[in-house]
Amino acid sequence: MKPHTPIGLGAIETQPLHEVVFEKLRHALMSGQIEPGRKLTSRKLARELGTSDMPVRSALLRLQALHALDQLGNGSMILPAMTRTRFTDLMNTRLVCEPAATRQAIAGMDRPHLLRLRQAAVALTAAAEDQDLDAYLFYNHDFKFGIYAACGSPSLLFLIETLWLQVGPFLRQFRGQFDNDLRGILALDYHDQIVKQLEAGNGDAAADLLARDIREGFGFLLENGQFE
Repeated sequence: MKPHTPIGLGAIETQPLHEVVFEKLRHALMSGQIEPGRKLTSRKLARELGTSDMPVRSALLRLQALHALDQLGNGSMILPAMTRTRFTDLMNTRLVCEPAATRQAIAGMDRPHLLRLRQAAVALTAAAEDQDLDAYLFYNHDFKFGIYAACGSPSLLFLIETLWLQVGPFLRQFRGQFDNDLRGILALDYHDQIVKQLEAGNGDAAADLLARDIREGFGFLLENGQFE
């Protein structure tokens, strides 16, 4: 009797639940969807995510190891307080890593990739005009990591992600600034110009504009943000 011939479907790949939970929480932190000072418990997050405690607890411990969370005496987690010294260190390190990733990314920019960046840039502007800080921070992350993902350096991307885990929630400090008109943030935002330089194949100019974007946001928050 002849053995059955495989029909070429291939194995179904499944991502472990603890990885799914970790990715959701990691993205929420980096894109500023979780407010500084919020206490996070595995039980409440498990209910919100529709899962059990164990994968949430595993994800929270991994995030603590990456300095994104601090553990309280009762076992719950909290986003660590932001000091001026810590914020300055994080932002200065961003100014080293992110322009470097942008320069390297130019080689990986094809037409579909540039189109996605253009769409994210349009969404960023629309979010500011709609006074929607959550959407603005979401698309700000989407736009910048759309660039960095093409840099071809997993180690550099990991460093940038680790920085954003710590600084992302603090970017919510933009709320209430600009006389409560979020459109004012567009004066500190160079996403349209960055896309134009990437479309032109000019990685150095794109990196310089991105550094300016980080530097001006850094300066504004250092002057106007609330620190511990």
